[in-house]
Parts: sequence; C-alpha cells; structure tokens
Amino acid sequence: MTAKVTLSFSDETIEEARRYAKREGLSLSAWMDRAAREKALRELFTAHADAVGRAGLDLESAALADAQEVGTVHDALFGGGHPRAA
Repeated sequence: MTAKVTLSFSDETIEEARRYAKREGLSLSAWMDRAAREKALRELFTAHADAVGRAGLDLESAALADAQEVGTVHDALFGGGHPRAA
C-alpha cells in the first residue's frame, strides 16, 4: 500500500535527493521512501545495540569466536584453504 503525503524540504535537501535518486535510477519518491526506511532501521539497530551494551553483553566477541570455531572445524574436516574470520 502506498500513502500520498505532502512534505516540505529545504531547497538544498530536495536538490540533493533528486541528484541521488537520478544517479541511482530511482524516482524521487522511491529514493525518499528508501532513505526514510534506512534511517528508521538505523535508529532501531542503534537502540538495540545500546540496549545490548547496557545489558553488558558482548555479542561481537561471541560472533567472532563462533566464526573462528567454524573455520577451525572446516579446516579439521576438509583441510586448509578456507578463509577464516579474523
């Protein structure tokens, strides 16, 4: 579903948006929709990362350790040559 809305932007903002939309082969509406969605997701992910940090969880270290373990198991099963996450 698509909703039509009226928005106001500064001349500078709308010209930059038009330039980026054209460069990416999108309509201005499609580019603005994508930009707004990306901003909303960044806000959500930032809030989640802040909550994880406040909880004292170190998910990045756990993910890196998991990746290294996958590489070690792969090497043990299939020999070397598999690039591992550092």
